[in-house]
Formats: sequence, C-alpha cells, structure tokens
Amino acid sequence: MERIPLGNTVFEGRNNAYLIPGDRPTLVDVGVATDAVRQDLHDGLDALGYDVADIDAIVLTHWHADHTGLAGEVQAESDAAVYVHEDDAALVAGDEDALAEERRISERRFEEWGIPEEPLDELTTFLGGHEELRGDTVDVTPVTDGDRIAAGDDELEVVHLPGHAAGLSAYAFDGDDGREAFVGDAILPKYTPNVGGADLRVDRPLATYLDSLDRLVDLDFARAWPGHRDSIDDPAARARVIAGHHRERTERVLSVLDEHGPADAWTVSAHLFGDLSNIHILHGPGEAFAHLDHLVEAGVVEQDGSEYALAAADAEASELVAVPETKR
Repeated sequence: MERIPLGNTVFEGRNNAYLIPGDRPTLVDVGVATDAVRQDLHDGLDALGYDVADIDAIVLTHWHADHTGLAGEVQAESDAAVYVHEDDAALVAGDEDALAEERRISERRFEEWGIPEEPLDELTTFLGGHEELRGDTVDVTPVTDGDRIAAGDDELEVVHLPGHAAGLSAYAFDGDDGREAFVGDAILPKYTPNVGGADLRVDRPLATYLDSLDRLVDLDFARAWPGHRDSIDDPAARARVIAGHHRERTERVLSVLDEHGPADAWTVSAHLFGDLSNIHILHGPGEAFAHLDHLVEAGVVEQDGSEYALAAADAEASELVAVPETKR
C-alpha cells in the first residue's frame, strides 16, 4: 500500500489517497475535484509506476467532496468500479433527489439552530461556490457492513462507522503487524472529526459517533490510515482521546446553558468557538447541536422549539459520555 498526499486548501487540508498495487490496482479515496489535486493524484500515481487508466477499483470512505471529487473522472478514464457505503451512495452518484433532500434537511437545520442572516448568507455563498468540487457523475456500487471487496492482491472488509457521515466506512485488511484499516475521517491524528454539521442526515449524531468510537476500540486495529495527515499507530487510543474530547465538550455545553441558557445551538456555538467563517459556520452550530441533542435524549436538557435549557443542575459529563476501555 502506498500513500499519495493530496493538497486541499478548501476544507481540512492535506488529504490522502492510497494506492493498493497488485492484480487489481485500487485507490482508496481520490481527493477534491480541483486542478491542483488532480495533478497531485496523477503525479503520485506516476511516481509509483501507475497511470489513472490502470486503476481497477476505487473505494470511498464517505461522500464528502474532498474524498470523492475526482472519482467520476478516474472512473471515466479507467472504467474502475467505485464502491461506497449504501447510505452515501446516492450522494456520491449525484442523484438529484438525494441532493435535494440533503439541501432540505440543511435548510431546516439552519433555521432550527438559529443561525443569523449575515453568517447564513456567508455560509450559503461558500457552499454554493464550491458545487463543482463534487466532480463528475459517478456510477457507484453500494456496499454495506461486512462486505468484502477485491483490492490489489487481497481484499478489503467494509466496517461501517457512522457519525461524521451516515455512510462513513473503514476498509480493513491484514497488515504486517496485524489488522489495519483505511478509516477516512472516522478518526484523525490531529483534529477531532466534526459531528453534527458534517452530515445533517445523521440521526442522533453524537450518540452514533460514540458508538463508532466504541467499535474502533473493540476492533483494536494495529494501525489506521486516515483521510488527512499521517498514519495512526494506536487507533484505539486515539478513539479514546476523541471520546474524552467529547466528554470535555459536554461539560462546556452544560456550563454554557447554566450561565447563558436557555439558548439555541448558534448561541451555544458562539460561546464554545467564538466567531466563525465559511464552512465553520456549519460545523460550529452542528457540533453544538450534536451535544445538545445528546443531552436532551439523556433527559438533562429540555428543548422548547429552538432553545435548550438545563433540566438537571447536577448532570455529570462522565455519566453522559463514556470513554471506552482499551483492550491493551
């Protein structure tokens, strides 16, 4: 397996594509559809002795454009099969009904969260100005948890890890030191993946993501290959750190409501993150919403329309967000 670093100044930065050489050359993720990233991908393949036309399969970790944008044109040039989890397949394929439904959900959430007109206009302009990053139409093959995909000289196992995105999936394989996985944005080495704003289709986003972190700890991969930046040598430990981060954020949300509530998701976000711009106008209140939603389900916060208020003054974050025990 070879990592191909890709530039990306639009979203998180420093994307990764991975080439699995062998009888069935396979790419894991392909980067955003910009000229610079396209050149990065072509140069990376060339340095490894491959051309785009050599690719037989593409596996995508989730539907976000910085992971899928070039899939359509790589497929057109190579006739590669493109695999993605069934929950994200319609969005990757560019299905108009799925895209329209995603927009409807977004509009409803933006109103519920209480995003003011000026930042909402900025966000809408930002999102509308990057539609082309999705790239060309893709003919997708949907997969689901436990499926196996021929890749290189072996196979990849689909491991569904929703939260950051509804269909986010890792692809597990036998590595030199044990079971390893391409994990997309399920866990990242530096940042905590956004939950709540990254995919507004996800029901109960924080609880869903925490379950995925539990699963990553249980699987105890020897190494993870993320969608951004460097490999993660102890994925279970990283998953525990991220769960702990969400426990700390839960404490902060409870404090905000105690001091400033009742408050909507935008107000809570402002206290957590301060002023926001471009894509973070989506991710900030989305993250706040994910935590507020979790607290409502736990019965410690009450929701009245778009406002949230404490219902239990003695709520403990340690009882609301579990940090899974590692096997090691």
